[in-house]
This record gives sequence, C-alpha cells and structure tokens, in this order.
Amino acid sequence: MAISRRFSRRGSALLTVLWISAALAAIAFALANTVRGETERTATTVDELRAYYLAAGAIDRAAIEVLWSTVATNDPKIARFSTSTDYDFLTGKVHVEFLPETGKMDVNRITPEQLARLLEALGASPERISGIVQGVIGWREGRGSSFSSLGESTFPGAATSFQEIEEMLAVKGVTPELFYGTYAPVGDGAAGGPRLVRHAGLVDCLGVFGSHDQVDANTADPAVLHALGMPDSGIQALVDLRSRTPLDPGKLNDLMPLLGPAGPLLRLEGHSILTIRATAMVKLPSGGYSDLKRTVAAMVKYMPQGYDSPIHILRWYDNAWSN
Repeated sequence: MAISRRFSRRGSALLTVLWISAALAAIAFALANTVRGETERTATTVDELRAYYLAAGAIDRAAIEVLWSTVATNDPKIARFSTSTDYDFLTGKVHVEFLPETGKMDVNRITPEQLARLLEALGASPERISGIVQGVIGWREGRGSSFSSLGESTFPGAATSFQEIEEMLAVKGVTPELFYGTYAPVGDGAAGGPRLVRHAGLVDCLGVFGSHDQVDANTADPAVLHALGMPDSGIQALVDLRSRTPLDPGKLNDLMPLLGPAGPLLRLEGHSILTIRATAMVKLPSGGYSDLKRTVAAMVKYMPQGYDSPIHILRWYDNAWSN
C-alpha cells in the first residue's frame, strides 16, 4: 500500500509538471507571436514613413523640373506634353503624375447644361441631377442656405462663389460617393489585374481653379469630355490614344473629326496651376521593393516673373490616392 501511494504521488507530480510545461509553452508561443506582430507593424510603419518622405522629395524635384523645362526648352527635364515621369532613387522608386487644373471645369462658371451632363456621366439619377444643378446655381447666387444639406440659415447670404471645392459636399444631393468617387469590383483579379476599378467623382471633374473655356486633352476625365458635348465614340478614341502616348497637336488634330463640338474646347499647354501627385515604393535590403505604397500630392502654382518665389504650394495632401 505504501509503495502504491508513493507511485501515485509521483504520477501526480509528473502530471503537474507536464501541465505547467504546457502552460509555459503556450505563454511563450503567444509572446513570440506578439513580438513578431509588433516587429512587422514597426517595420511597416518605418517603410510608410520612408515612402512618405520619398514621395514628398519627388514632388519637390518634379516641381522644379517642370519650371526648368518651361525655361530651358533646349534641355527639358520633363518631356513636352508628358503627364507623368518616374524617378529611381537609391532608397526607392517614385511614379509622379502631372494633373493640371485645366483638366477640370470651373465650378463657379460651369453652365447648368454642362453640369447636368457631367452629373449624368457620373451616374447620378435625373431627380438628383435637377436638385444639384439648382443647388449649385443657388449657391453661386447667394441662395446657398436654401439648397444646403446643413440646414437653412436665418440670414440671407450674399452672392458668392465656391471658395473650396469641398463646399459642394454641403449642396443637397451631393453624397460623399458622388463627390469623391467610388470603387467597383471588376473581374476576379486574375493574372495580376485589378480587382477594383475607380469611378471618378465631382472632385476629379470640377475645381475652383478649373478651366472656364478649354480643358486639357491629356488629363480631362471622360465625364468632363461628356459635359463638353463630346460623343461617346470620340471620348473612347481620345482616351484610348492618350493611354498609350501623350497627345500632341498632331495627334489631337487627327482626332478632331471624332470629337464633335468639344474639339475646339480642348487644349494641351499653358497650365499655371497643377497637382503633382507622387506614389513611392521603398527599396528593401534584399534589393526588392516593399509592397507598401504611399501617395502624396501638392497643388502647385507657377508665378509670373517679379514674384519672390516662382513656385507657390496652394494645397498639400499628406494622403492622396492614385490609380
């Protein structure tokens, strides 16, 4: 009996040791996972910060090179009519896009008919189109509170213009999806293709610095071209051609028979305000590139001679999107 009790105590001690060992192993495993997760999160944060400064530096370089290319036409750093350029730095690579404000229409001068066609191209319903057009015109005439989604003011407003394009969000009927655009699924993403495709919004088509006469043929959104009265066949032909190579006067002239009444409303140069958008990917110690991308943008105004600085930053976007 004594021997039996002794073996029973030894078995209980062994089971206790095994349970403690299992608990310690579980704690160690959980701690290792936590440390690994925090290490990866820290590495991602570092890569994001590096990508941010890489993109910001590319914007500074691109802004200067655009200015240089307009002055030193015999030695341009940015090719004429280009809508983008690529930089390879020691620490990563950056894709830079040039988006002149003349690629958009002036929200303070667009006609009701053009605005209605623009909203139609963006997928708004007829009822919403009518309300938004009335709201935009009323806003410009000083009756904005009557068409505001924020509620009617007790004080009548004076006739005024939109000071910032984001003010359109206060117009009844303008939803965030209509203003900023949306992403729609397409296909299954096979063969490395995109799973989502972005649909433009009002912010891509209208601006307080937009054009009131001619829009940029290389960057104007298809919805803007539709608002100008361009037939669908002409829009498709123009977009297909400029997706392969930037339009120049010769290519644009060849397209004129397809562009309808919108043909004379297109331009290629003479942009003093443009958004420079940079998307950066940092280089890893292995020599490859991080999967993380960071996009930064700046709205730049090039000043005429006589100003202290030829380049003025009107707006800076720490977080921007890019296709």
